[in-house]
Amino acid sequence: MHTTTIKPLRNEQDYQETLARIEQLMEAMPNTPEFDELDVLTTLVEAYEEKYYPIAPPNLIDAVKFRIEQHNKHTL
Repeated sequence: MHTTTIKPLRNEQDYQETLARIEQLMEAMPNTPEFDELDVLTTLVEAYEEKYYPIAPPNLIDAVKFRIEQHNKHTL
């Protein structure tokens, strides 16, 4: 069993290393230490991404245009 020391993600290197570890754990079975590690690491990555890679909500005009485009694609 390979586990990592869980620590805060303080920089891009920590973030990239954690993403690599998550990739290794993607097939972890529920109720195992590996699955618990995966759960904790994904929570850390989500928090890091919210802080450093926030996705701003669309403005109203862009949202309406997108909805119209999606509607038109489904009615063709």
